[in-house]
Amino acid sequence: MEYVYAALILHESGEELNEDNLTDVLDAAGVDVEESRVKALVAALEDVDVEEAIETAAAVPAGGAGGAAAGGAAEADEAEEADEGGDADEAEEAEEEAEDDGDDEDGGEGLGELFG
Repeated sequence: MEYVYAALILHESGEELNEDNLTDVLDAAGVDVEESRVKALVAALEDVDVEEAIETAAAVPAGGAGGAAAGGAAEADEAEEADEGGDADEAEEAEEEAEDDGDDEDGGEGLGELFG
């Protein structure tokens, strides 16, 4: 996450986002810099309008990601209830449905997935 923060600092200060500047910011923060991560981040942000990305992120409601997780939990509860009811076929279907929907929760999008 430090790498993304360093990129945001460079953007906010009006400095060019390049490998040298990013490395300098990370060094100043006391981060053990990995050159490959610096290169990857600079390449990933090359065609990104950072200001637009910030505005888009700010527009997402705070509970946005939690809704998907809550939905998956509700389906898992349904699977458990069906299992307790004694109908094995219903329980199996509900369980498969809950597992299938869980795959959609995180598309792996965003820089956080790359640089956690």
